[in-house]
Amino acid sequence: LVSQTQLSQKKLPPSPPEDDDSGVMKVVAIYDFTARESSDLTLHHGETYIILHKQDQLWWRAKDKHGWYCKNINRAEAEQLLRQEGKDGGFVVRSSSQPSSYTVSVYTHSSGKGEVRHYQIKQTDTAQFFLAENHVFGSIPELINYHRHNAAGLVSRLRYPIGPLGTCLPATAGFSSDKWEISPSELTFMKELGSGQFGVVRLGKWRAQHKVAIKTIREGAMSEDDFIEEAKIMTRLCHPKLVQLYGVCVTQRPICIVTEFMENGCLLHFLRQHSRTLGRVQLLFMCQDVCEGMEYLEENSFIHRDLAARNCLVNERNVVKVCDFGMTRYVLDNQYTSSMGSRFPVKWSPPEVLHFNKFSNKSDVWSFGVLMWEVFSEGKTPFENRSNLEVVEQVTQGGRLYRPHRASAHIYNIMYRCWHEVRHTHTHTSHDDQSNLIPNLHCKGGSEALLKWHLGVFTQIV
Repeated sequence: LVSQTQLSQKKLPPSPPEDDDSGVMKVVAIYDFTARESSDLTLHHGETYIILHKQDQLWWRAKDKHGWYCKNINRAEAEQLLRQEGKDGGFVVRSSSQPSSYTVSVYTHSSGKGEVRHYQIKQTDTAQFFLAENHVFGSIPELINYHRHNAAGLVSRLRYPIGPLGTCLPATAGFSSDKWEISPSELTFMKELGSGQFGVVRLGKWRAQHKVAIKTIREGAMSEDDFIEEAKIMTRLCHPKLVQLYGVCVTQRPICIVTEFMENGCLLHFLRQHSRTLGRVQLLFMCQDVCEGMEYLEENSFIHRDLAARNCLVNERNVVKVCDFGMTRYVLDNQYTSSMGSRFPVKWSPPEVLHFNKFSNKSDVWSFGVLMWEVFSEGKTPFENRSNLEVVEQVTQGGRLYRPHRASAHIYNIMYRCWHEVRHTHTHTSHDDQSNLIPNLHCKGGSEALLKWHLGVFTQIV
């Protein structure tokens, strides 16, 4: 006979060789991230993760360090998950119905038909973990690792770890995995931040933790059904210079749009409030921020249609991001409405929009030139003393905005190129302009970053 002490100290069989993952992509987390949904993976600064699938820029599918742990599923859900996979030895570890305890659920064909067995992970008086009394371990991962190679009293050894989404569902983008629709119960409304053409904007929190901006859409202000379909696409757009659209609340009226919260608010108001403290280089970088966001929209076949300082926001580090992209297509009010019924802001629009309602990435470039004018005039209104009708007449006859007092001749030349009858898009490049502008746009400090203009696009050279 062998004593129980001898059994507990029995040397474990050698583990099989680790999988060869030399060909996989490994990344190191540079920030902590707390999972928001059961399908999310919590990241810890400095830890290494294996990327399984690069779904898009915002969300990647990564291998969980302990892929067998399913925190937020109950007994019935575990059984359903394991039966769907149908693998003999498939298993999950889940939180038990008893506080601070865990259960291992295992699928087996041993009885001739598929069934799920449940084993509670127990602890000794010395805080050791075990499923079978003769095999105790200092941690749950050690326990699971042992039983992956040895049944040791279980109906089967733990052959196949099954994650919370099974083994075949990839992670997707959104606020979390494929989360474009947000429940109103998850939102807490706080102070009002302002109001605009769509309705009131409030500071809020999502699930009482994450600050967000909540736009309550005024009833009758937009074509709701069309917008909801487009919102599913817009949540997929992700760029450091775009205000992130997290999702929409559509189960009740009025509709709410949930976006990234930007601490310093609207660019137009920011320019007017800080005109004395913003240097020319800062103004130029603001324009660059907007251009980078617009270039991304163009690459993804999106037209803004209402680019202006009022539709850009500033965060706590004074980074400018473009917002409300594409939303003007769904507005139903009659402000700035032509005979064909399309809404557009006259003072930011090129001749082809004024006369033919022809929106394109090139019309966005024209609007970008006007936005630059707003920035370098410290928030003045373009054509401030003229009516919309007078502006249409002036622009049609070749009239353009004057050079603002903060803009150099070279900066004004960039604006003016945006207002040519024939103009390029944000992503078009030309090497002819590089030598003209680089010597005049030196930025202070750092790696002597230089900005160059390519007939409609800023590029940063390090």
